[in-house]
Amino acid sequence: LQVVESGGALVQSGGSLRLSCVVSEITEDYYAIGWFRQAPGKEREGIGCIATSYGSTFYKDSVKGRFTISRDSAKNTVYLQMNDLKPEDTGVYYCAGEERYFSDQYYSVHCFTRRFFTSWGRGTQVTVSS
Repeated sequence: LQVVESGGALVQSGGSLRLSCVVSEITEDYYAIGWFRQAPGKEREGIGCIATSYGSTFYKDSVKGRFTISRDSAKNTVYLQMNDLKPEDTGVYYCAGEERYFSDQYYSVHCFTRRFFTSWGRGTQVTVSS
């Protein structure tokens, strides 16, 4: 499984942006896609993920209610819709993929950790100006 993210841009505080993650070389029926971000000088953190088994989504508290992850199965694309953006959302955003099947309970805990995912994109820059 391979992933390529895009859509990063410079936006004003309070604005919206949608990132895309195109998934290819899929070999299993189910997979999970996670979104991570890395702010300057900080560790890469998981902010949410989607599991294709039941379409379940999971979010970090800091983005819950503002960010939405969705999937277009026909296009093999996962989206990260970001609303009400804040300067602290600035960073490089990565999507990551993992083809192993797990329960939603397992995803809810592990899909926020970097080591859960084996395939990574190169990242796309999101800058939110105040």
